[in-house]
Order: sequence, then structure tokens, then C-alpha cells
Amino acid sequence: MSAAPPLGWGGIARLGCVQAAIGAMVMLSTSLLNRVMVVEYALTAALPAGLVAWHYAVQLTRPVWGHGSDRGRRRTPWIVGGMALLALGTLLAVDALAWIAGGGWGGIALAVLAYAMIGAGVGAAGTSLLALLAVRVAPARRPAAAALTWVMMVAGIVVSAGVTGAWLDPYSLPRLAIVVGCVAMAAFAVTLLAVAGVEGRSIAPAGTAPVALRAALRSIARDRDARRFTLFVFVAMLAYATQDMILEPMAGLRFGYTPGESTQLAGVQHAGVLAGMIAVGLGAGAFGGGSASGLRSWTIAGCLASAAALLGLAFGAQAGPGWPLAANVALLGLANGVFAVAAIGSMMALAGAAGDGQAGVRMGVWGAAQAIAFALGGLGGAIGVDAGRALTGSDAAAFGLVFVLEAALFAVAAMLAIGAVAARGERAMMGEPA
Repeated sequence: MSAAPPLGWGGIARLGCVQAAIGAMVMLSTSLLNRVMVVEYALTAALPAGLVAWHYAVQLTRPVWGHGSDRGRRRTPWIVGGMALLALGTLLAVDALAWIAGGGWGGIALAVLAYAMIGAGVGAAGTSLLALLAVRVAPARRPAAAALTWVMMVAGIVVSAGVTGAWLDPYSLPRLAIVVGCVAMAAFAVTLLAVAGVEGRSIAPAGTAPVALRAALRSIARDRDARRFTLFVFVAMLAYATQDMILEPMAGLRFGYTPGESTQLAGVQHAGVLAGMIAVGLGAGAFGGGSASGLRSWTIAGCLASAAALLGLAFGAQAGPGWPLAANVALLGLANGVFAVAAIGSMMALAGAAGDGQAGVRMGVWGAAQAIAFALGGLGGAIGVDAGRALTGSDAAAFGLVFVLEAALFAVAAMLAIGAVAARGERAMMGEPA
């Protein structure tokens, strides 16, 4: 789709900086503000979970954003516009928190608008960014480029969590507004510098005239491997997202963590994800484009290790302060990173290999599938904890039950990955392309 030469590692790293900026800002709304609402303002966990689920629901429009960038033949305006919308929505979410703390429905209405802006911003910027990578990166480098940009996104989350955690204590609402504002402005500035001149001049090659969105979606739906991969991504992301809204509240309620300490705990988890990705890349050659069966073997191992770490958290919720929570959370992040590398490499290959000018729509479909899983997982985990606390009167029992259910989902994801490997092997023996 692009007339410019393939991106070198410098260009790929610059686009990775945009991923880092997205991760830094999303952490504020999905992690930090969630903790503040539940612990500092004693709001039901379903409220922030519902807002985060709403921002994921808005991301179901990702195929539309991707299709728009496909038709316009330019990704950069969609990236910059999406990041601006994300930054404004993040700032508005803090303003809404002040209203919610004062009572009344006005603050909740403002929060709904803010999280809609956040979801739309992530959808527009993230989908267009990944589509740009898919069409501008040489096929041999796509798995490595996908892993590198994801690692940089996780690094952005880690840095953002560490900085906000250090600056936020002692907590106050004005301090929160200042910290969030600084992070949002810095992330947007990084984006502007990173995308300047990277895309170059894009033209449409022969035979790739844009098609209608519905026709593009039908074409993707007919791809057997894409359907199987979508199912795996949905279940695995559902398992991962269920703990996203309850881990920090559990740290506050069961382990007495302060807002700054629980935010830093999120940084520990994402640092584990980063380490898992790097370990797979160095240990199995995944960054260099390992075999499909090899990547899926690491995916299965990562899912099973994630299940084991979640069972550890279930025990930790019962044990309380004596449990090595930080080590347990780091192990969970490490396992998540292992299965994520293989999934990202497969996604980039499926989206960019066709060369038919529809990479944006494909990335939108993957993003929408992930958004559905994250919306259902985050909201379901929070509602599960609220229901468990109401039925048992015990925080420990409520958190423990949800973590056990998450572990079961990861076990199902591992079985789905095993099935995908078996299906590929069977087709190869029959002479069909794997």
C-alpha cells in the first residue's frame, strides 16, 4: 500500500514510542482511577469497571477507524487525532472524579463522556498505528516489529505507573489532577515527535482499490485460521482482563497498600510482562519468526503458567499480608508476556501478509475482539467480587473465587491453542498450507 521503502529499526522504534504513549495514558484511566474510586472514595467496584467496560465497548468501532485509514491511504492523521482525543478524555475523567466525589449524577454523566473519548482515541490511534506497521514493515521483520512495539507499550505502562506512584503520595485530588495532566501532555508530545515524517508519501498500488467495510469484514470472516485465532485471543484476553480491575483494590483491601504502592504494584506486573516477552524472544527465536508450532508451544506454556499464578493469588487473598504478593504478581506478568509474544506475531502476519489494502480493517477486527474480551472480563471480575462480598461477607473469599475462575479460563485458552496446533499439523499432512 505504501510507495516508501520498508521501515528500518529506527522507524519501527519511533512508532513503538507511540505505543508506549498509548499505554502510559490508558494505565491512568483503567488502573489508577479505578483504585482511587474504589478505595479512596469507597465507591462500588462496579462503577469504575463499568466505565472501563464502556471504553472497551466504544472500541468495537475499531474496524471503522481502520477502514477509514485504509480509504484515506494515510495513517498519521488518525494516529495524531486519536492521541489528542485520548489525552483530552483522560483529563476529563479526572474532572469527572471530582464531581462524583461531591455526589450527584452529573459526575457520572461526565465520566461516561470521558471514557467514550478514551475508547475512541485508543481505537483510532492504536488501530491506525498497527496497520501502518503491518504495511510498512518487511514480512521477515513483522514478528520482531510487533514484539518490539508491544514491549515498548508495556515499558510505557511501567514508567507511567512508577512515576505516578512516586508522585501521588500523599494523595489529594489536586495532586492527582497535576500528575495525570503531566503524563497526558508528555505522552502527546512524544507522539508528535515520533510520527513526524515516518509514514512518508503513501499511494495505492494497482489492484488494491478500497472496498466497502461490510465486504472487507466478510472476507476476513471466511479465513479459517483467522477465526480460530480470534477465538483463542478472546478467551485468553478474557482471562487476563478479569483480574485487571480487582488486583489493585485487593492489594488495598487485603494487604493495606496505599494508592502509590498499589499503582507501583501494577508496574511490577507489567515489568513481568516485559520480561516474559524478552525471555521468549531470546530463548526461542520468536522475534525472528519461529515456526507456528513453536510459537504456539510457548503460548500454551504461558497460559498454563498464568493459571498457576492466578491460583497463587487466590491463596494469597486468603492469607493476607504474609503472602509474597509482589512476587506472585510479577510471576503472573511474566506468564502473560510469554503467551502475548506469539499472539502478537501471529496477528501481524495475518494482518499484513495479504497486501490487499485492508490491513486497517484486519487490525480493527483483532482490536474489536480484544475489546469485547476486556470489557466483559473487567466488568465481570468487578461484579463477581461485589457479588461475592455481598453473599459471603468476606473480601478474601470473593477475590479468591474470581481468581480461581480466571485460572480456569487460562486453562481453556491453553486447550484452544493445542487444538489450533493440531489443526495446522493435520492440514500439513494432507498437503494443505499450514
